Amino acid sequence: MPELQAKPMSRPLRWLWLSVAVVVLDLGSKALASSLLIYGQPVELLPVFNLTLLHNTGAAFSFLAEHGGWQRWLFALIAIGASIGLTVWLTRLRAHEKLMAASLALVIGGALGNLYDRLVHGYVVDFLSFHWQSHYFPAFNLADTAITLGAIGMILESLRDARGDRDKASRS
Repeated sequence: MPELQAKPMSRPLRWLWLSVAVVVLDLGSKALASSLLIYGQPVELLPVFNLTLLHNTGAAFSFLAEHGGWQRWLFALIAIGASIGLTVWLTRLRAHEKLMAASLALVIGGALGNLYDRLVHGYVVDFLSFHWQSHYFPAFNLADTAITLGAIGMILESLRDARGDRDKASRS
């Protein structure tokens, strides 16, 4: 007996409101950090957390930051391609895949927030800085946080789907 396909999600693009919210919060927080903080001078909020304005011309963990500027365009193209691809994926989700929809929207919003910085400034504004004693985690921003949370959601959804497939196979 053929298994029935799950119902498609109605109006999946409505999840892009979450992407817009991420972009607005990200760009607003970066503008605030840029206007209130002095570049490279940490402002301690907690013993393990500072606000420190930094400019990252590379990708995550300053990957390729020391190169001549070509990486700006590479990362911009990756962000555009990923946003388009993830939006297409979003349109193909099933009604029950709400976590995946939210996760994709978070990644899209984060990618677009950092894309704006790359295109307008030539670097990404980072200002959130965690550390333990003298060991610092690379500074990041709200767009990076949204991308990370979205990736975690996508992994959780994939694990849940894999477990569901295993359960279906064992009942057959």
